[in-house]
Amino acid sequence: MGHGSSGAHTAPSAPDAPRAGMRERIDRLVREVVKFGAVGGAGVLVNLLVFNFVRHTTDLQVVRASIIATVVAIVFNYVGFRYFTYRDRDKSGQTREMSLFLLFSAVGLVIENGVLYTATYGFGWDGPLQSNIFKFLGIGIGTLFRFWSYRSWVFRALPAREPVTQAETFLEHEHPTAVPRADGAPAGHR
Repeated sequence: MGHGSSGAHTAPSAPDAPRAGMRERIDRLVREVVKFGAVGGAGVLVNLLVFNFVRHTTDLQVVRASIIATVVAIVFNYVGFRYFTYRDRDKSGQTREMSLFLLFSAVGLVIENGVLYTATYGFGWDGPLQSNIFKFLGIGIGTLFRFWSYRSWVFRALPAREPVTQAETFLEHEHPTAVPRADGAPAGHR
């Protein structure tokens, strides 16, 4: 972004516009990953706490205790994702959103608990430390899937206005009097 001689903020020149747009998309993705990580990190904590609580206070088998913990974490994560990470995303189809969230969460649950199941019943690694390690590993693999699916299908982005603004800015620099702006202001006026 450049500054004019008056020090006022001006739009980037045409060659800088693609880089500025790319930088903005990367910044948005980084913010999204950080927010997803914050909610997900809290969800991992909830998941592990519930898993260990259920495992040590009941006679349930390891994978069943893990499934209960995963379901509790899924509910916790939905609230965090909808009202924190993706609060600015489209909210018009919440039935569709909830259905897709549950579908992709169920796939994540199978991934997460499939790792624990394989370690426990396939290799006999079922001690408390081993169970927590493979539970955590399963959460990590499931999280990669969940991040992709939630951002791609569940919490969809609203249509961006920035390409229109960038095109208007470019056209204003090329033909300052010929291009009317979308907001009704005469071309060249900010």
